[in-house]
This record gives sequence, C-alpha cells and structure tokens, in this order.
Amino acid sequence: MKKHNFGAGPCILPQEVFKQAADAVIDFNGLSILEVSHRHKDYEAVMDEARNLVKQALNVPDDYEVLYLQGGATLGFTIAALNMMRDTKRAGYMNTGTWASGAIKEAKKAGIDVNVFASSEDKNFNYIPKDYTIPTDVDYIHFTSNNTIFGTQFKEFPKTDLPLVCDMSSDIFSQEINVADFDLIYAGAQKNLGPAGATLYIVKKSVLGKSTSTFMPSYMDLKIHAEKDSMFNTPPVFSVYVAMLNLRHLLANGGVKAMAARNKAKGDLLYNEIDSNPLFVGTTAVEDRSLMNVNFVLKDEAHKEAFDAAWKAAGIVGLNGHRSVGGYRASMYNALELESVQVLVDVMRDLANKHA
Repeated sequence: MKKHNFGAGPCILPQEVFKQAADAVIDFNGLSILEVSHRHKDYEAVMDEARNLVKQALNVPDDYEVLYLQGGATLGFTIAALNMMRDTKRAGYMNTGTWASGAIKEAKKAGIDVNVFASSEDKNFNYIPKDYTIPTDVDYIHFTSNNTIFGTQFKEFPKTDLPLVCDMSSDIFSQEINVADFDLIYAGAQKNLGPAGATLYIVKKSVLGKSTSTFMPSYMDLKIHAEKDSMFNTPPVFSVYVAMLNLRHLLANGGVKAMAARNKAKGDLLYNEIDSNPLFVGTTAVEDRSLMNVNFVLKDEAHKEAFDAAWKAAGIVGLNGHRSVGGYRASMYNALELESVQVLVDVMRDLANKHA
C-alpha cells in the first residue's frame, strides 16, 4: 500500500530524488557519497552546484552569499543574533510560536536586548499579529515565516527599513519571495530542501564581518564560511548532496512558482473540506492559515477512534497533532502529491457520511 506522509519533518521528498540518492550511497563516481572526501573535486562540484541552484530557484541577487552549515535553525537562532548584532545590541522580535520563542531565548543568551514588539501567545499562537509598531531603535527585526506547530503563516512580511532576518525553515521554496527584502534568511533543510543535517543561509554580503559581539566563535561567523565557500569544516556531505538533487528536481518541474500553485491547490482542497465537514474544525485564524501545516480537530472526540482507524487504514502516516495543539496536523510540503491530500479528504468525508 502506498504511504501518504503528512509528517511535520523530516520531510517527504520526490521518489526520483530518493532513488538517485540511494544509488549514490552505493556508487558516487566509484565511492559511496557517504565516504567521499569533502575536499575531493567531485564533492566540491556538488557544493558549488547546491549553492548555485538556490540562487537560481530564488533569484538570489549577486550581492548575497549562499551557505550550507550544520546545527539546524536552533543553532541559527544564535548565529543570526551574533552576526546581526551592532552598536545598540537591541533587536525587535515577533513571537508567533515555539520556534520564534526559541529564537528570542537564544538571542537573549547571545547578549541581545530583545524587544518583543508583536506576539500571539495570548491565544496559543493561533494567529499572526497585525496591529503592531516596528521599533526603530534596534539593530534588526526577526520573525518566523511559517509556524510548523501552530499552523500559521505570514501572508505579508513585515515592512521595515531596518535589516530583516527570517527563519524560513518550514516554507522556504514553497512560494516566491523577494530575497532582496532580507538581510539574512536561514532554514533547516528538513522540510522542503533535503534530509536533516544541513542548514541553509542566504546572507547579504554587506552584513558579513560587521558584528559588534565580543563573543564570536569561528564556526558561528558567517564571514568565515563565506570566505571558505561553505567548506570551513567538514560539511554535511549527504544532506547537501540530496539538497542538490532536490533542487535540480524543483527547477526541472517548474521551479518555485509551480510549487506555489501546487501548494495552494492542496491547501484549498483540505481547508475546504475542514470548513464544510460537520465533524471537523480548524484551529487557526482563517486569514493566517499555513499551506505547509494544516491543524484541525474533531468537534466530538467520540469519533476519534473511528477516524484514527480510517486514516491509518488508508495508508496515511504522520497525521497526529502536536501536543501543544492536539487534534491533527497535516503537513503538506512540496513533494506531497495532491493525490495524498485527496485520500485524506475522502477519509474525512466518509467519516461524516457515516456519523454526521
């Protein structure tokens, strides 16, 4: 039976990419991709292509660097704070969920005086704040574009003349963006890019080497990574290789624009069912609904046993909601097919026909 993977991460990837990656585990120009030296010219070509494909996919301007590091967005919280720190040592943060809260916590540890100028914590992060004033006496502004746990997503990004920093871990490559609006974008690979292990950084060159932090470990200095072409230390070889394969696949199938249209179709299909089905209700503000992570609950828990048995029998996996929200979470990253969403919708309709 085909499995329909709605898991929040690590991500689903195209079957073609899985097959190519599996072949390279056995034979990558005579060696396994798992054992090839990261200093060999064959792997240096992989890193170069993986960086250049990001530039193609997102139309990255020439005055930006594309880097692959490790540590996930969790380390990115600190890297962003240290590299963006300037004379005021203050920053404005928007708190829209667990990962935004984590970024705030780590920025404080890095020595940033954090101004949380917008938050949706008052309603368990089920909406994106809109009535806020962006501070002007700070070094940079930070936000999280998509909130994986709570199922909200920015439809419009904050507008500011200050340096703008964004954690795009769970929706990068899912929609078109203007990279030039940002000074720093960082994203864990394990949603739309590739397997866990790599973290993507897109940073404006003018940002590099300007930090006023007295604490800057070499690994956290993006300037050093840029000077070394993302090869300062042993990179996450396999993760970067699969990211390269996935980006090739993305560009060969219409690029980010095509993915955005696919993602909208999937979101419309599932949200329409949630809104019309008498047994279910969404948990987030309608205008802020994420196209990557769809959260919903049963109106009556008496139907939980029947629903759980039905979606599991249909080959659906990863549908259980996060403990912070409960209910169900359908994560629909780029590689998830519309067919899989239709399977879930059919299960929901069948349940309503039997029990509504």
